[in-house]
Amino acid sequence: MAGHIQDRWYKAETGPDGKSVRVKTDRYGTGLRYRARYIGPDGTEKSKSFPDKQKRLAERWIAEIAADMARGTYVDPRAGRTTFKSYTDRWLQGLTSELSSQIEIERRLRLHALPVLGSRPLDSFRPQHIRELLAVLEASPIGASYARNIYSDVRAVLSAAVDDGLLARNPCAARTVRPPSPEPRRVVPWTPERVLAVRQGLSGRYRATCDTGAGCGLRQGEIFGLGEDAVDYNAEVIHVIRQVRFIRGKAVFAPPKGNKERDVPMSPYVAASLRRHSEEYPPVEVTLPWRTPDGPLVTVRLLFTNTAGGVIWRSNFNIQEWKPALAAAGVIPVPEKGKPYASAREHGMHALRHFLASVLLDAGESIKVVCELLGHSDPALTLRVYAHLMPSTSERARKVVDRVFLPGPRTLDGPETAQ
Repeated sequence: MAGHIQDRWYKAETGPDGKSVRVKTDRYGTGLRYRARYIGPDGTEKSKSFPDKQKRLAERWIAEIAADMARGTYVDPRAGRTTFKSYTDRWLQGLTSELSSQIEIERRLRLHALPVLGSRPLDSFRPQHIRELLAVLEASPIGASYARNIYSDVRAVLSAAVDDGLLARNPCAARTVRPPSPEPRRVVPWTPERVLAVRQGLSGRYRATCDTGAGCGLRQGEIFGLGEDAVDYNAEVIHVIRQVRFIRGKAVFAPPKGNKERDVPMSPYVAASLRRHSEEYPPVEVTLPWRTPDGPLVTVRLLFTNTAGGVIWRSNFNIQEWKPALAAAGVIPVPEKGKPYASAREHGMHALRHFLASVLLDAGESIKVVCELLGHSDPALTLRVYAHLMPSTSERARKVVDRVFLPGPRTLDGPETAQ
């Protein structure tokens, strides 16, 4: 046994004959009678008290502690009483991801997980409690993808609690816990006519942003962070080395998403567009902190700036420039006077990247090349998003088989442009 049971109602004393006898203590008949005691892995004594007539329960508790130690699943009972909220606060402080990602994770947990699980002690977690959280998320108006992110955040917190010895096992790993399924959403790329119509709806200062997005696949933040130093007209290449991000209401320069710098080919059309833009709206030196609001200051001659010569704020651009251009192109309705524009999440500037991907795949370009141009972390991600846009190979397969078995000259058959 890992410890022993102390009976606090009796104590052993030596009688006149030298033999040990049991005598009542001052605590006899009051308070919890049995105290189960053991030495934990950290070398300190742990204990738990039980009432009268529950000695067997105390012995069973000690036996379970010994078994947990032998299996390597021991959890300090006092540590396990730490609430999910208290541990989450400490866990968030130790995150090493980008500050903007930390802020988003904290926001998801604070708004959706802590109201349901925050006051629950870690040692009380069971799969049932995770299923209850998932039921709450399913009943809320948030999307399935967002709910899946919340679930992933909760699972990460509880996994860390297991690693820190505060939880025996992660209840999210139970077979009865099923995370939200992502919503099946197929990208419907814009036509060239729509791209040109939206471009025409933008004011002259921002028209070349459309060319850069549709022609080179840059993200919105990468376009706003595009500096004069990143455009190589001689090599016809754009070096995607930074973006503009917004952290707690402050703009910063940061590496591209996933710290994944890349070079993208720049067509003569895009190059000419950027040259004309730079002549009409010369690059402006803009100084912002690097990566975090208190980071070192970095100065870049930006190609795209607002009318005051400063960094373009995403929210202002989307409301004042992008949505009016969408309405002018007939993508979204023109609102009534005094009314805001309709939501257009599927028609944000990201639609320009989808357009480029569809053009490249239709021309026979490989998923690997499209992945590299768009700056995706993994070709599998690119394939999941754009597989339905790849041209069908059924007819080509029929021709190949016929040329093998039917009379006639045998020639190679396949996409000449695919690499």
